[in-house]
Amino acid sequence: MAKAAIIGSGNIGTDLMFKIMRLSETLDMGVLVGIDPASDGLARAGRLGIPTTADGVEGLIAHPEFDQIEVVFDATSAGAHRHNAERLLPLGKRLVDLTPAAIGPYVVPCVNLDAHLDAPDINMVTCGGQATIPVVAAVSAVVPVHYAEIVASISSRSAGPGTRANIDEFTETTARAIEEVGGAARGKAIIVLNPAEPPMIMRDTVQVVVDRLDETAKQGILDSIESTITAVADYVPGYRLKQRVQFSDEGAELDGLLPNPAGGSYTRVTVFLEVEGAAHYLPAYAGNLDIMTSAALRVAERMVAARLEVSA
Repeated sequence: MAKAAIIGSGNIGTDLMFKIMRLSETLDMGVLVGIDPASDGLARAGRLGIPTTADGVEGLIAHPEFDQIEVVFDATSAGAHRHNAERLLPLGKRLVDLTPAAIGPYVVPCVNLDAHLDAPDINMVTCGGQATIPVVAAVSAVVPVHYAEIVASISSRSAGPGTRANIDEFTETTARAIEEVGGAARGKAIIVLNPAEPPMIMRDTVQVVVDRLDETAKQGILDSIESTITAVADYVPGYRLKQRVQFSDEGAELDGLLPNPAGGSYTRVTVFLEVEGAAHYLPAYAGNLDIMTSAALRVAERMVAARLEVSA
C-alpha cells in the first residue's frame, strides 16, 4: 500500500478520503491537510484515527508522516495549487491536481492516462471535462471533430467556494482540454449552477460538429461512445447516457463555428449525459464532485501500480 495525503479538507477532499478508505486496495490514507481547524473534514478524519494538520502545505511538510507519503492529492484552488506544487515537487512528491491550475498535463483516465503515468503533477481538468471529454474523444477516434461544445449543469448546492472562485479557470481549462485531450479542433465550455430544489443530479450536454456522416460512420460513432461510457462507468458507476445520441445534418450555416470554414455540409452529434454520485460523503446529486474524486483515485492507483511494475 502507498500512503497518500490530501490537501483540502472541504467537500472534495473529504469525499476522496472516504473513497480511499472504502474502495482502494492500492492507497492508504496518510494525512488530511486543511487550513481551518474547525472544518468538518478534519474532525471526521480525527475521529477515524487519520493524522491531520490545519497548517496547510507547510504543516504537511513538517508532519511526521511526510516522508512516507508517495502521492499528494490537491483539492484546494487553482491559486493554492500553484504554491503547493512549488513546495512539494522539489521534495519528490507526485501530485494529482483536482483544481483547474493546469500546471501538469490534462488527464482523463479512460482517454490518455497511460501516456502520463510518469508526470510529476497530473491535472484532472474539471468535473465538466471529466464527464464530457471522453465523449468528444470517442467521436474524434472515428472522424475529425471540427468543433465541440459542452454544457455542464450542476446543482448550486454542490458548488462550493472553490468551484465558484474558479469559474473562469473552469471554462478556460475545460475548453483547452477538449482540444488537447478530446481531439477537437476548437472547444468551448459552459457551466450552469442550477438553484432548483430538490437539487438536480449533474447533467452534461456535448455537441460536436463533424463532416457530413453516412450511416456507417454514424454507427461507428455510436459504438465508440457506448464503449467509452462503459469505460468511464468502470470508475464512476453513476455515469450514464441520459437519452439516445442524436445526429442532425446541417448545412454551411455552421461555418461560423468552425476554424476553417469550408462552405460544406456537416453533422451535429449531440450527447446527453447524467452523473450520479456514489454518496460516500457527498449527496448523490453531487455527481460533479464525485466524478472528480473517482477519476483522481483511478489516476493515483494506476500511478502506484505502474511504479510497482517497474520495481518488480
